[in-house]
Amino acid sequence: MTEDEILYVLALQHVSNIGDVGAKKLIAHCGSAEAVFKEKKHVLAKIDGIGTLRLKGLGLSTHLKAAELELEFIKEHAINCLYFKAANYPEKLKHCIDGPILLFQSGAIDLESKRIISIVGTRKITTSGIAFCEKLIEELAPFNPVIVSGFAYGTDITAHKAAMKNGLQTIGCLAHGLNQTYPKVHKKYVADVDKHGGFLTDFWSSSVFDRNNFLKRNRIIAGVSSATIVIESAERGGSLVTADIANSYSRDVFAVPGRPTDRLSIGCNNLIKQQKAQLLSTPLDVAYMLNWQLEAKQKVIQKQLFVELDNQEQLIFNFLKTADKQILDTIAIECGLPIFKTASVLLNMELKGVIRPLPGKLFELI
Repeated sequence: MTEDEILYVLALQHVSNIGDVGAKKLIAHCGSAEAVFKEKKHVLAKIDGIGTLRLKGLGLSTHLKAAELELEFIKEHAINCLYFKAANYPEKLKHCIDGPILLFQSGAIDLESKRIISIVGTRKITTSGIAFCEKLIEELAPFNPVIVSGFAYGTDITAHKAAMKNGLQTIGCLAHGLNQTYPKVHKKYVADVDKHGGFLTDFWSSSVFDRNNFLKRNRIIAGVSSATIVIESAERGGSLVTADIANSYSRDVFAVPGRPTDRLSIGCNNLIKQQKAQLLSTPLDVAYMLNWQLEAKQKVIQKQLFVELDNQEQLIFNFLKTADKQILDTIAIECGLPIFKTASVLLNMELKGVIRPLPGKLFELI
């Protein structure tokens, strides 16, 4: 985008009554943000879902002046602007009706052909929650996913740190401009996150920090990814809002179950009980449900003449030897193993070069 194009998109973003949904309708009708400002108001008012109230203040010069100041900040700090109609805009977020018309990015984010998951949860994460989150990311690392979270206390920062520890790209979605860090104690992680991915936000450097910003930020966390995983949550919380948004986008949602008496398991248990999330008991449930397959470039152990298999692997090997291609559920039933355990064993066999996954969640011997 040229500077002039960014300027007018910023100006349109600055008109509070319009919002992202309205802005997209206006741009679709007029062809560009600049054309919106040059079109007559009575013409714009006739656009479905717009009306005169949304256009109040559209022509004020204050929007362009504010946009000029923000553009100076963007240029001074070499911030990357992602326009919703441009190729560099997150692909999955393009399909969200309320996705931002303009995103601001720092770091070296690369989402092209990547598996992307969001991990959210309570800010008061327990030691068992931390352990599960770290194990989740460690075991999914061979699939090279991008880990998205909100850079907040608890679950968020646990996910970011675990991603970096395992050499994965991670993205922090912020509820404020890129000139701020919240919480301030996380400032020490900013450079590392930028190096291993970066930050996304639709808030300006001049945006007033407000608690409601977190709810607005959550649509980016849910929208940029294929699935949202809730580690721990009380009966109410921002992570449940993110899960609801992900459901509204028709994205997969996973929740880690817990004991009914544990306060920080109530939210996850309710998501599962209300069929708003799939039960997540082992990290490989994610790989199975999202139909991920290990790519050739991953460090997969090549099949050797004599591969050492444990008892459960040998059981599955013997079954597939006579049954040809089979789905996971059938393999689990025929071998007398729980589905979650079967998924784990199948991944180990894939790493050993014994089996390969096929479309339709089928598996066969190599």
